Amino acid sequence: MTARAVVKSMRPAQWTKNLAVFAALIFAQKFFSLPLLLRAAGAFLTFCVISGALYILNDLHDREEDRAHPKKSQRPIAKGEIRPSEALILFLVLAAAGLTAAFFLGRGFFVAVLVYFLLQIAYTFKLKQVVILDIFVIAAGFVIRVVAGGLVIAVPISSWLIICTMLLALLLSMGKRRHELVLLEEKAVEHRPILREYSAYLLDQMIAVVTASTLIAYCLYTISPETVAKFGTSNLVWTAPFVLYGIFRYLYLVHLKGKGGSPEEIIIQDKPMLLNIVLWIGAVILVLYLRK
Repeated sequence: MTARAVVKSMRPAQWTKNLAVFAALIFAQKFFSLPLLLRAAGAFLTFCVISGALYILNDLHDREEDRAHPKKSQRPIAKGEIRPSEALILFLVLAAAGLTAAFFLGRGFFVAVLVYFLLQIAYTFKLKQVVILDIFVIAAGFVIRVVAGGLVIAVPISSWLIICTMLLALLLSMGKRRHELVLLEEKAVEHRPILREYSAYLLDQMIAVVTASTLIAYCLYTISPETVAKFGTSNLVWTAPFVLYGIFRYLYLVHLKGKGGSPEEIIIQDKPMLLNIVLWIGAVILVLYLRK
């Protein structure tokens, strides 16, 4: 077992998902408060450790199935670079470290992290085999991150933020399932048995519904009286085109470029998508912080 294999098993590329903890900080207009920013950064690092531990447990549990996947077969545990006993020890050590850090960041945050931790363990061992619910569990992970980000800095979370996060996460989860079906074809069920319950057509229908719902929910959020009263401006609606482009770009990559298996890789590797996200964040900050 090498340090490189350990880090790779923790999947640092997927830690971009944990950036969701900063959402509450940004939309609470507290991004430039150094004490709160540091607490949010601590929450981010805690989720990185916890998610890293859970990825190791997942790879340990799925090592046989991963060997049937063209990409996942290169993971250290599936390749045999990390023995099962070593993987179990790594999981326990990282989980203990992450939960301890969460406890010191606050009771509410600790409860959120613990719920996330237990939910993901349930997903690894059982819920990933329950059709449709498996997608909702993945999406719930994003929502918990957003809620945890609010709890760690003690600010209320808008119901709109939760709804938009859930819908966007569902879209990403469905795109991931579709990618697995198309990529693996007849071997899809061998890799992930739950895929026998899905079809590309069914997922396309579900994606169409969620895509429309996500766009409508975000637009309604930007112009709702609650939002306008909270931020003192109705200009947040001008950030909607970035959301629209981002979703369309994602659908383009999924349907025409055969991507979508790893949404975090799209964010990092696809330059138009990365630029769009940066511009969206910049536009949000401009509207919320420099409106005067």
